[in-house]
Amino acid sequence: YLQTLAHFDTMQEQLERVAPHAEAILATPSGRRRAAELMAERWEHIPPDLLAHLWHGAVACQGMRELNDHARRNGWPLDPERITCPLRIVWGTADRLLPWPRAAERYRALFPQADWVELDGVGHGPQLDVPLLASQLILGFTAP
Repeated sequence: YLQTLAHFDTMQEQLERVAPHAEAILATPSGRRRAAELMAERWEHIPPDLLAHLWHGAVACQGMRELNDHARRNGWPLDPERITCPLRIVWGTADRLLPWPRAAERYRALFPQADWVELDGVGHGPQLDVPLLASQLILGFTAP
């Protein structure tokens, strides 16, 4: 996870430097693919304005470095006993940030009672890759 945190630090710095050119970069298929490649496998349908919104949001996230520094010092402690509600974990098998299955093993051990959904060929952001399916998985799990 330390490599992931370092990646996020570097990513935010890079996004800040080129933010004035975000819309021009995202106007090309190559730019959209590169902007989405860590989040989604299926980037073609993602609107450029949504990618620009995500880009500018990452740049504006002033607390990210502090959060990453906290995680470096303390890790990501979880107290599974405090989670008493039903839990669904959806994981894309093509996740490049938290690679399947290695990264998921920790959470499987912590939350054996969770309802696990594995999405073949989906990246880190199922809501971007397969938005309709992601919304159905949420609504189907939370519906009364």
